[in-house]
Amino acid sequence: MKFDGYKEITAIHTLARPLVPSEERIMTVQSAPRAHPETYYAGAHWGPRRESPEECARRAATFLNMLAACDPLLAHWNKLPKPRKGRKIPLMPPDLPTLTEAFRRGVNRDSGGPPIEELGWTVSAYNDGAGSNFVSVRMQCGGYVGCSTDNACLLSLPYPGKNAERILAASVLTEVVRAMAVAWEPDWAVVMSRAHRDMDDEEGKADIWVGWVTYLARHWGTVPPLPAPVRVEPVEDKGTLIVLTPERFTVANPEHVALSRRVRELLARAGLVKPLQPPP
Repeated sequence: MKFDGYKEITAIHTLARPLVPSEERIMTVQSAPRAHPETYYAGAHWGPRRESPEECARRAATFLNMLAACDPLLAHWNKLPKPRKGRKIPLMPPDLPTLTEAFRRGVNRDSGGPPIEELGWTVSAYNDGAGSNFVSVRMQCGGYVGCSTDNACLLSLPYPGKNAERILAASVLTEVVRAMAVAWEPDWAVVMSRAHRDMDDEEGKADIWVGWVTYLARHWGTVPPLPAPVRVEPVEDKGTLIVLTPERFTVANPEHVALSRRVRELLARAGLVKPLQPPP
């Protein structure tokens, strides 16, 4: 089951140079023709896991610290303020009481109703970048009932520019996914472009997306041998990272697309993922 908010968090790249981010702007999806270059995001997903705001805060602190080591653009985070409240609340360096209170205030609830703790806690944040350097993260954890959304950590990535050229590299994104795996202990995680996701799974029926960088928790099984240039490496004793290409993966390259589908086929044969249904 995938987190319904991934489209909102990645759609930030369709907004025109946000100056003062707000929850209302960052989570609004705007319909526009695909006029931008291929854009990428990172997402980690896991099933029901009951956790307190304190436990979520500890995981978030680990994640933000590891993320900061990946690139300077990912080293400064501010809690996303509520609409019409623009006060900046820095989250770096991570302070556990501040993060705990942020998660506690991020409890799910119906409008005007009591907290629905079984649906978990959510904290969204943004970096200090503007325009194409604007990056956002949404952390939802602690949900422990079957519902339309799962626990997830979603990170938008910058689109073309000096910082994007540096961050959109296999070496950096591998460490981003490693940070997600270590901090959140998800069932799976991925870095991919929206164009790649839409091409492979237009109807959103896949159990796991196989992208440029993919992480599979060990409970899925053993990753089989995969063709070159795919790289496979462990993440502690938690699971396995799969990196499809050392250069930037793009759907404009038919060899990349063919490799992605071949890898998914091999993972499906090994019982790690479900095969994708061919288009009608």
